[in-house]
Amino acid sequence: MNQENHSNGANGTGQSTADETHGTAIQNVGSATDERMAAGEGEATLTTRQGHPVHNNQNARTVGSRGPTTLENYQFLEKITHFDRERIPERVVHARGAGAHGFFESYGKVGDEPVSKYTRAKLFQEPGKRTPVFVRFSTVGHGGHSPETLRDPRGFAVKFYTEDGNWDLVGNNLKIFFIREAVKFPDLIHSQKPDPVTNRQDGERIFDFICNMPEAMHMVTFLFSPWGIPANYRQMQGSGVNTYKWINSEGEGVLIKYHWEPKQGIKNLTQAEAEAIQAKNFNHATQDLYEAIERGDYPEWELLIQIMSDGEHPELDFDPLDDTKLWPADQFPWLPVGRMVLNRNPQNYFAEVEQAAFGTGVLVDGLDFSDDKMLQGRTLSYSDTQRYRVGPNYLQLPINAPKKHVATNQRDGQMTFHVDLPPGGNPHVNYEPSSLGGLSEAPRVAPDHTPYIEGKLVRQTLERTNNFGQAGERYRTFEDWERDELILNLVNTLKPVRPIIQKRMVWLCSQCDADYGRRVAEGLGLEVPTSEPLLSAESGANGGAPNGAPLGATGTHEAVQQAEAMGHPAKPY
Repeated sequence: MNQENHSNGANGTGQSTADETHGTAIQNVGSATDERMAAGEGEATLTTRQGHPVHNNQNARTVGSRGPTTLENYQFLEKITHFDRERIPERVVHARGAGAHGFFESYGKVGDEPVSKYTRAKLFQEPGKRTPVFVRFSTVGHGGHSPETLRDPRGFAVKFYTEDGNWDLVGNNLKIFFIREAVKFPDLIHSQKPDPVTNRQDGERIFDFICNMPEAMHMVTFLFSPWGIPANYRQMQGSGVNTYKWINSEGEGVLIKYHWEPKQGIKNLTQAEAEAIQAKNFNHATQDLYEAIERGDYPEWELLIQIMSDGEHPELDFDPLDDTKLWPADQFPWLPVGRMVLNRNPQNYFAEVEQAAFGTGVLVDGLDFSDDKMLQGRTLSYSDTQRYRVGPNYLQLPINAPKKHVATNQRDGQMTFHVDLPPGGNPHVNYEPSSLGGLSEAPRVAPDHTPYIEGKLVRQTLERTNNFGQAGERYRTFEDWERDELILNLVNTLKPVRPIIQKRMVWLCSQCDADYGRRVAEGLGLEVPTSEPLLSAESGANGGAPNGAPLGATGTHEAVQQAEAMGHPAKPY
């Protein structure tokens, strides 16, 4: 986005423009473009945050050349204490990311039909209409500087800066998820994060969770195949994962699934290929995206949707609100609605990529929520995370702020740097309603979507779970080499874990497809169980796993021994 339009209220002449000072608490503040300078200063002169010219940035103030250092070193204190706070808390998930700016261009249609039949969202209505976007790609389970070659889902989050405010389409490269209940999300992520004792990702912990959550088998089948390691960010699909709604001008709603298809084609890696790349470059996907844009090879995706009438659809063998399921394309075709092009790299990674904040609840008029349990849980969690991680005023940051008029009664909080007060607004009124010049509600231009809801409050799972059907279909759809890689990665990760977990995973694979279960069993030297293996008190005995390692990796225990054996002796100094 054009960050020059978000300077600190100065226009380079020492005077503030009206657009930049509407509602600000302080006007005419200095910035890097301010021409008011102390004697001897130039545009490139280093200063402190207080505007003091820095005459010596090489040495702190000391008693003699050897010290000690004095406490009144304000220049040093400002510099080092800010450095101490340069990092905000890392995202619990999606910590490792890359991003870019671009635009979304609407086709004005849904397939061959006018888009207005299904949604009144303005960004989709006109053919050729362009909306600025910012996209953040990420890995999910690992830390901020982890290799981009690890087996992991990839995040695919798009922020649309529409004329009606921001819309965040937050999803993954894989079009399904492990679980269907948001209350299980912390458990899922805890199982994939490092062991709280050994601080290693541990296949036993992961499969201990999965073997007790059979709905995860569809996602496991994707994740342990080559689809679990995309070759880069440019050549991977994206998906909203959740079920949303589109609302038209009559207030009528339909269920929607979103899909991003890369015009560059799709490429995935085997485990061995990924490990070979990691040995040379663990930032390869970030580098690939940046360099492609710099050379003008702008990556492009087409946005397609699936439409389903809003209802329970008893004719299906699954619930359309279940995030562990795909909607069959032969029954619900993929319909193109627009394209996205990324054509500009960030100027500052931290300001634009690290501080970028997304939320599934950020929808504009014409888009709405479904009753998808994961979607409703994420809608609380995502924005709540940003308020904790970046701060309660994260939406005042240029990367997150909408590109339109903003006027709210929200006040104060950590890092407030302006007040959303319109020109002529009464600064004494921060509430509504008011007859003293406060803000007022917007007129309603189209009817609300008002679905009828009735039922008892319960704690129950969806009635049509069908945990294994689509996982088996996916296994049979894979090419031979993809099936081989899936079996290899599952077996390698399962070998060190306890026998009861191995047996349960073999049984679950066999429920998806008989050949699937047989091949995993053979790799582990087991027979396929004839009935579901049950956990016993003995199977849950205390003790860590024999070998904690990234998913699918081989030889991790040997690598520890090799490091000592191959190390070159050195003399102390």
